[in-house]
Amino acid sequence: MAGIPEHLLKRAQEAREKAAAGASGAASSAPADGDSRIPSELLDRNKSAVAVAEKPGSAVVAAPANGSVPFGAGPGGHTQRLLTVVKSGSIQDVKAVPVDKVHTWPHLLGIEFVAALACTAFTFMFSWFVNAPLLQAANFNQTPNPSKAPWYFLGLQELLTMFHPMIAGVTIPGMGLIILMLAPYLDRNESNRPEDRKIMTSLMTVHLMFWAVLVIIGSFFRGPGFNFVFPWREGIFFEL
Repeated sequence: MAGIPEHLLKRAQEAREKAAAGASGAASSAPADGDSRIPSELLDRNKSAVAVAEKPGSAVVAAPANGSVPFGAGPGGHTQRLLTVVKSGSIQDVKAVPVDKVHTWPHLLGIEFVAALACTAFTFMFSWFVNAPLLQAANFNQTPNPSKAPWYFLGLQELLTMFHPMIAGVTIPGMGLIILMLAPYLDRNESNRPEDRKIMTSLMTVHLMFWAVLVIIGSFFRGPGFNFVFPWREGIFFEL
């Protein structure tokens, strides 16, 4: 029979040999005249066991001569046996739950260290090729024209040309800071995937684009008197 392990076949063969030896010993010890101390029912069972042992691989057990229960039969006279396959989940208790997390070192700090080296190398090369000398001492009697704030404040200076100073310098920046403080409480989504946080990703993108446009206009499209000019006509009034 294919698929039966070798040790089970060996154990079955030993059981057949033992049953055959017991049956032959019982037959030789039985008296010839029929006056036996062994009940006939047990002798019939031995004969049935011998018949099964002589037919290896057979699933059918020979019925006893007098219709009694076959040797080795279970409750109700059944001679078949069932092999139950138990799923691994019912006997194995796995307490550790896999998570998609890694340690800060070296997975995060290694990447940040490489990024810091790249930024330092870029800054070094930029300062090597771009000439940015110090200007002369400031003359408080002469205001430069145009007078521009540093590039990271040019967005606010550009807003001053569109709104009242109270609105451009206090209200709009204050509302932006309040929204940033409330952002963790408004968006409680724990996912880091952009497709799961479309609203906050869209708001941040609009904010960055709006501020970048203001900085670009204030840097390259503002000339003397902070008036709007075209840089390809009047030139660029911007210093690093």
